[in-house]
Amino acid sequence: MSLDRLINILVTIMLVEMMVTLGLKVTFADILDTAKNWKLVLRAGLANYVYVPAVTVALLLLFQAQPMVAAGFLVLAVCPGSPFGPPFTAIAKGNVALSVGLMVVLAASSAVVSPLLLSALLPWLSGSDALRVDSVGMVGTLLITQLLPLLAGMLVKRFRPQLAACLQKPLERAGNIINLGVAGLILATQFQMLAQIRVRGFVGMFILLAASLGIGWLSGGGGAAGRKSMALTTSLRNLGVGLVIAASSFGGTPAVSAALAYGIVEIFGARLIAIWWGRRSRSTTGVGA
Repeated sequence: MSLDRLINILVTIMLVEMMVTLGLKVTFADILDTAKNWKLVLRAGLANYVYVPAVTVALLLLFQAQPMVAAGFLVLAVCPGSPFGPPFTAIAKGNVALSVGLMVVLAASSAVVSPLLLSALLPWLSGSDALRVDSVGMVGTLLITQLLPLLAGMLVKRFRPQLAACLQKPLERAGNIINLGVAGLILATQFQMLAQIRVRGFVGMFILLAASLGIGWLSGGGGAAGRKSMALTTSLRNLGVGLVIAASSFGGTPAVSAALAYGIVEIFGARLIAIWWGRRSRSTTGVGA
């Protein structure tokens, strides 16, 4: 088995485990409450499907990115609903139930909205022919790695609450081990690719990450906890789905490397922000006590 194949398997296991663990902590009412808040859903939709793609296009034009590199970034820009949003929100001491609700709404809607956005923006930005999106693969990835595992965890919580409570801590420990293993393998295998990126490229990626966090924060509500949830949900694009689209449409081109590079930057960058927010929350609580 190749190392790349091993990473793909571990990433899939990691995402499924994360979603099951989250499902054990939230209820159907939590998601319904988010979906019923149409003003919040509208702000989330604008932030993720309008503002972040617009900033991405502006930066790609400003940095004069090559067409295939631009395609990789644009694929991620139109794919919200990352499964990393809720666990990072928990680290940041944000509103986890809100983050899960937003993730479900965005992940489900991206199966329809993302292909439409790509078909409209990619030819205009890169000058290439219309993009053929693997919609079946996209929906399949969403179902297998996110929606079905989340539903399984929520059903256990609904019908076997004691079992759900017993499983939470062991699954959290297992998730931490898998996360560290996957992070180490990705950094080890992709180090040369990352080392080839010029400083100018990293500057552009960090600007995009900061802009996405700012857009999410300004679009949030419900106090600091709600703003943290929206900021992290908006800044974290759905790398798993993005790579499916990039690999199926631009396999073997810089588009895949560009999507992977920004995916690594956004995940590690957002995690650092989440840790910082979480520590600030603890210190503030300690002072208040």
